[in-house]
Amino acid sequence: MELPNRSKLSKYWNLNPETVFLNHGSFGACPSSVLEYQNKLRIELESDPVHFFDITSKKLWAEAIKNFSKFINADKEGLIFVPNATSGVNTILRSLDLNLGDEILVLDHAYQACWNTVDFVTERSGAKTVIVPLPYPIESPEEVTQTILNYVTEKTKLALIDTVTSPTGIRLPFEQIVNELQSKDIDVLLDAAHGPGIVPLDLQKLKPAYATGNAHKWLCTPKGSAFLHVREDKRGQIRPLSISHGASVDGTKNERIRLEFDWTGTQDITPWLCIPKSIKYVGSLVDGGWEEIMEHNRNLALEARNIILEVLKTPKICPDSMIVGLSAVALPGEGVATKSVLEPDPLHTLLFEKYNIQVPVFSWPHHNRRYLRIASYLYNSLEEYSFLAEILKKEF
Repeated sequence: MELPNRSKLSKYWNLNPETVFLNHGSFGACPSSVLEYQNKLRIELESDPVHFFDITSKKLWAEAIKNFSKFINADKEGLIFVPNATSGVNTILRSLDLNLGDEILVLDHAYQACWNTVDFVTERSGAKTVIVPLPYPIESPEEVTQTILNYVTEKTKLALIDTVTSPTGIRLPFEQIVNELQSKDIDVLLDAAHGPGIVPLDLQKLKPAYATGNAHKWLCTPKGSAFLHVREDKRGQIRPLSISHGASVDGTKNERIRLEFDWTGTQDITPWLCIPKSIKYVGSLVDGGWEEIMEHNRNLALEARNIILEVLKTPKICPDSMIVGLSAVALPGEGVATKSVLEPDPLHTLLFEKYNIQVPVFSWPHHNRRYLRIASYLYNSLEEYSFLAEILKKEF
């Protein structure tokens, strides 16, 4: 069976030509030029690791913090680099001083790893995880906001809110949700794992108590580069997961963020140092820069969703206005095929092993449904989604 062509821009990536890659959302995909830059940094590091870590990297690190802060309009004093958004969520939740009866809101579309972390800290402290079941299907962004507010009580201490949900690929009205909750003195931990490069972020305007997200997804940086932002009034209570040398050095509140978080032990720091390169390089691939990239990916995702739904005949799980570069569709019928998030859905395995299509399928027990989630990026073409639709027609 002849595989479909990718877009003309695919030449800037190293993707396997024998795979129909429709899963940018899981780990992103790093362009060849950015990988070459990372390799240069790694060679320089290994030529004299001490000089690189003590001298060279400090300048590059400061540039990366400044550049990335500008991209998401964040206060650079509160911006920290972490390996992934899950680490960012863990850092915040495990720093909180929770009391018996405190409540943390989590949506029933939340990323399971982050949901697990909420459960871990609430069970340990005697607090409570409050699960907010969003309507199905979602009719409007306002319906989502109101549903969340309906679960707020005087004991609600924090809410974990996604920018774009992982299993269902829905762009939540996170700006409105953050404003509503924080006007009630409820802190928000914004899970922007799907954030930079897929939706516009303006943290100076939004001012969530905490925000974390990946650069290695929609910004296409090397794997293991993410951010955590802590609002100024919260910085004194947040500590890194690994306590290291900086913990014994005196400094102001903002200085201690750098002292404690910038060096937590030896690791490959080149993914973070590539952030400025990736923002500039990927943004230069189209005339309109990142604004055009996000709009292109959204339009492609909407067309792709329509193609798939025409075959599956399942209803849209949300309106078009809540779709960005990800779009999920519910598979026919109810029930799940697997009980563990670590076990691949058999449809995912079939599509890859038989047809060379790399696309995630989630068995989501919280909804008693299975979702197929497609991602759309500059290297994808409409032809690829039509190919997937033809295969699904065969299998269903």
